[in-house]
Amino acid sequence: MTPEQMRDASLFELFSLEAEAQTQVLSAGLLALERDPTQANHLESCMRAAHSLKGAARIVGVEAGVSVAHVMEDCLVSAQEGRLYLRPEHIDALLQGTDMLMRIATPNAAPTPADIEHYVALMAKLLDPLALAAPISTPIAPFMAESQEAVIEVPVPVVEPPTVAPVVPVDPPRKTRRTTENGERVLRVTAERLNSLLDLSSKSLVETLRLKPHLATMQRLKRMQGNGLRALENLNVQLKEMTLSLEAREALEDARRLLTESQQLLVEKNAELDEFAWQASQRAQVLYDTALACRMRPFADVLSGQVRMVRDLGRSLGKQVRLEVEGEKTQVDRDVLEKLEAPLTHLLRNAVDHGIESSEQRLLAGKPAEGVIRLRASHQAGLLVLELSDDGQGVDLEKVRRSVIERQLSPAETAAQLSEDELLTFLFLPGFSLRDKVTEVSGRGVGLDAVQHMVRQLRGAVVLEQTAGEGSRFHLEVPLTLSVVRSLVVEVGDEAYAFPLAHIERMCDLEPADIVQLEGRQHFWYEGRHVGLVAASQLLQRPASQHNQPTLKVVVIREREAIYGVAVERFIGERTLVVLPLDERLGKVQDISAGALLDDGSVVLIVDVEDMLRSVDKLLNTGRLERIARHSNQAVEAARKRILVVDDSLTVRELQRKLLLNRGYDVAVAVDGMDGWNALRSEDFDLLITDIDMPRMDGIELVSLLRRDNRLQSLPVMVVSYKDREEDRRRGLDAGADYYLAKASFHDDALLDAVVELIGGPRS
Repeated sequence: MTPEQMRDASLFELFSLEAEAQTQVLSAGLLALERDPTQANHLESCMRAAHSLKGAARIVGVEAGVSVAHVMEDCLVSAQEGRLYLRPEHIDALLQGTDMLMRIATPNAAPTPADIEHYVALMAKLLDPLALAAPISTPIAPFMAESQEAVIEVPVPVVEPPTVAPVVPVDPPRKTRRTTENGERVLRVTAERLNSLLDLSSKSLVETLRLKPHLATMQRLKRMQGNGLRALENLNVQLKEMTLSLEAREALEDARRLLTESQQLLVEKNAELDEFAWQASQRAQVLYDTALACRMRPFADVLSGQVRMVRDLGRSLGKQVRLEVEGEKTQVDRDVLEKLEAPLTHLLRNAVDHGIESSEQRLLAGKPAEGVIRLRASHQAGLLVLELSDDGQGVDLEKVRRSVIERQLSPAETAAQLSEDELLTFLFLPGFSLRDKVTEVSGRGVGLDAVQHMVRQLRGAVVLEQTAGEGSRFHLEVPLTLSVVRSLVVEVGDEAYAFPLAHIERMCDLEPADIVQLEGRQHFWYEGRHVGLVAASQLLQRPASQHNQPTLKVVVIREREAIYGVAVERFIGERTLVVLPLDERLGKVQDISAGALLDDGSVVLIVDVEDMLRSVDKLLNTGRLERIARHSNQAVEAARKRILVVDDSLTVRELQRKLLLNRGYDVAVAVDGMDGWNALRSEDFDLLITDIDMPRMDGIELVSLLRRDNRLQSLPVMVVSYKDREEDRRRGLDAGADYYLAKASFHDDALLDAVVELIGGPRS
């Protein structure tokens, strides 16, 4: 077998797999349409399946598949647009076409060219309204009679509807052993089993990491036991100078021997545990990497046949076109590859049909006769970035503007003022096309709409740029894998959450002065624009942060044109997380897409950024967006002067506390001198206010202890006591108090004035 034949065989195998999947969609959808021919969702799914099969057949060069899928697509589109009501004969014919497509995709079972011609002719008759006209002398079908008040019977010739050939069951394809280019045997494994294997391997890796802290504890225990043995040896040396009984010396010797043996055993077992932990972690890592690699395939897998498809399609349109590919070895998740095949086919066909000019036009424009389409794949920040560009004529913006007006998508006055970017967005609308006639290549308006729909399903984005006369460029960004996501893990409400890096613009620390108030909402300046600031705690319904930090931790997230800053408590760091789907019984959890496990085995929830942006918009529209407490206030709060109030009277203690709090000081209380002394040694204060007569330790003793302490001896002290005699005042001042205030003459201003005199205002 020649290399060309081997390539074609591989392509046909891919087409067989595609046909198997899409014919299942067609069969299920057509059976549902037989019960209700107007179900829009089933019409859409069947039309897309036929459209995808037509593109796949074109890639592998199976013209019979192109012809059959095209006439089926014509029928389904007519039903979508209301030009055709699907009758049983239509469903029979479409099911027959579905079986025929499966036969075409099955080796050694393809129908003859005559069968294909007969089927295409059959579908043409079914799509001809005259050929299916029912005799007026018979009752009109219910769906037509609903709009008729009376029916006039006029004899007309009876036209028999075309007969539909019976549906031929498709024999199951013969099972053949598949091998890679290296001769390795290939087995088909369900995606669910691969996901389960990856899930188990990731959990195994996490479990081995739990051995590390256990090993550290065992090492600590070994050190403690060694210290105990040394202490016993020292004790034994000291006791040698003393006269001990024989029994006591034997007991000491037994204790020393047991400790020595246990330490030796502990050393041996620690070494074995350390070796086991290392081996287990290495094997778990290899298992995880291997399971992950099972899902990864080179980007070249999705390119099979695309080069030839571009060439052949160009020739059929009278154009010379060449496809150049860069980054074929870029590794991508197989699920992503499968879902990329259809949008890439749409974009390539769009570039050939709409972008590249004919050879004559290119020569007149000073370009080479052969047009070039370039496809480049690369990794960037955990994403697969695809750039598909052509050196064609670009997009005719005025033609787009006229089409927008003709389709009544925008008033003429508004359309005349639309910018280039705004006009290009219309190309992604369902049913929008610049072709006046429908052909096998284009004209249905499902190309770019399908591309955007499929890319969004992959949690990606697509952007179109163009330069008149020089060409167009599509920029696609999708995750490298749907099972593993590179994320920024943050803390919100003392819980871990992960933001996929694909949606993060940047992370920053905002100074309090950077936060501005605009139209009642908080913003900060980013890349020449004001960006709205929201609290993650409100979005995720977590308690607000109690941490006092000088700056605000912000994650800037973006989804197309929507951009916001989300304030979090702290950044934990970047992690590669294995996506664990949420239990289906939970349904869709707001703002959350999935879960994962961190290295320590704790659970982290992965944020659904697109859903979160919708939540922000909803809060803005309902006016329920909460303000974030500026951390400058928290910083000042942390810098407020602290006062310790020591008094055994609850009434006096509470009165003083409230007075000082209302003035702006930070206040702590103690119930007696002993409690106050413990507080002074464990915390920092700017002022001590104490009573004299208290249980356990009175105020005089407390002040005396304070003045003898090197750290506390300079702390200002105020004594507040009922004792108002001169000797009592002198006793307090002699002990070291800086101010003496009698409770008998106590009033609010007197206390506050004294505090200000001693330590100044509440803020430093």
